[in-house]
Amino acid sequence: MTALSDFRVLLMPGLHGSGAQHWQSRWQRLYPAFERVEQDDWDDPQLPLWSRQLDLLRARDPRPTLVVAHSFGCLATVHSIARDGANVAALLLVAPADPDKFGVAALLPQGALGCPSLVIASSNDPWIGAPRAAQWAARWGSTFIDAGALGHINAASQLEDWPYGLARLQALADLASAHRLAPG
Repeated sequence: MTALSDFRVLLMPGLHGSGAQHWQSRWQRLYPAFERVEQDDWDDPQLPLWSRQLDLLRARDPRPTLVVAHSFGCLATVHSIARDGANVAALLLVAPADPDKFGVAALLPQGALGCPSLVIASSNDPWIGAPRAAQWAARWGSTFIDAGALGHINAASQLEDWPYGLARLQALADLASAHRLAPG
């Protein structure tokens, strides 16, 4: 995980805040330097409010940042960086919620996000179908991975520390490092 030490890592949970057995919470226990974006109300997904919380936390530290988002947190993340992508080195967007289910599609970026990004979705996610997640990934210029039948890629998926996701985060950190060092 050496490349990760070059970055600030922010965890952006989805609805209900990623409980104790969720892979995001497990990663935070494994890597105490990872920071969690907190919301005033985890049960009321309000896109402008949630993305503002990410804006505020990002503004506190100028280091290059990797954002690891889940579900509605993915939508809030792309909403935030579309307005200001300063210091965002890369995004790991896992099991994004379908923007149409929340009526926020028109508020999301319709083009490339401006940094390396990876969307990981499940073939049997009840919050968004893999083809729809792939469409959003293409729109955002993100690499897309269909992770197979993992449900919503949350605690119910019983992924424990989700080593596959950690490996994707490491690869994304390596890519972001190379991107930062590239001339021009």
